[in-house]
Amino acid sequence: TFISLYEASTVGSRFPLPEAQDPDLGINSIQTYQLTGSSHFSLEVQVEENGAKSAELVLGKNLDREEQSVFNLILTATDGGDPVRSSTANIQVIVLDANDNAPVFSKPIYEMSIKENILNGSSIATVSATDLDEGQNGEIKYSFKKITKKDSKMFILNSTTGTITLMGNLDYEESSSYDFEVKAEDGGGLSDWSKVVIIVTDVNDNAPELSITFFINTISENSPIGTVIALLNVQDEDSGVNGEVTCSIPSKLPFQLKHILKCIGNFPEYKDFLNAATAIV
Repeated sequence: TFISLYEASTVGSRFPLPEAQDPDLGINSIQTYQLTGSSHFSLEVQVEENGAKSAELVLGKNLDREEQSVFNLILTATDGGDPVRSSTANIQVIVLDANDNAPVFSKPIYEMSIKENILNGSSIATVSATDLDEGQNGEIKYSFKKITKKDSKMFILNSTTGTITLMGNLDYEESSSYDFEVKAEDGGGLSDWSKVVIIVTDVNDNAPELSITFFINTISENSPIGTVIALLNVQDEDSGVNGEVTCSIPSKLPFQLKHILKCIGNFPEYKDFLNAATAIV
């Protein structure tokens, strides 16, 4: 005999059990029922007007399908004869799932570093959540919970696998990090959320840019040593060692470079250019 009930069934719920048959009458007929196999259930015997006895299964404790999904019980019916005769029936109680568990992400924060030259279409991360429920109640769909419109065009999230894929071109100089929230929702509407932080690391994808401001158009051969001829401004948009610039000129030329870190004379517009050099005769 199979009985199915939901794990959310309340304590005290009753479920009819199959009635034992005994062709004998009076004291030789069915007199008692006994239930063994689990402390979650008890037995209550009902006496009909004609004296026949029937049993009901009574839920005595709260169920948790994730803890135990099947109970195997034994129902014993005994008559009152001499000798006493009895018969048993196997009763299997199947606990049906209720959506009593929400999805849970494996991490509260997913943090990763990727290079800015990673190819468009690359899978950069996978978020993952689990749900102890079964069937539709345990099926998880992933989605963005909180993300800017700009970032939503840069990344897509697979609703089934939780894989995050790059759909644009990264540029460290434009944006060095991204962060957004993702949601995992089960088929019953319960959900969890987690944060994703993506750190973009710099690669040497920018060449130095050189600009020259000449202070004099021509230089005479008797110009004194130390005459400032021009101001060279060098910039590189990369960061760290990728943005460090070294300036040089051929050693055979009658000029030399002197590096400066602030403005010279009446040229304050150069005061913020760190990678600058002056050529002095």
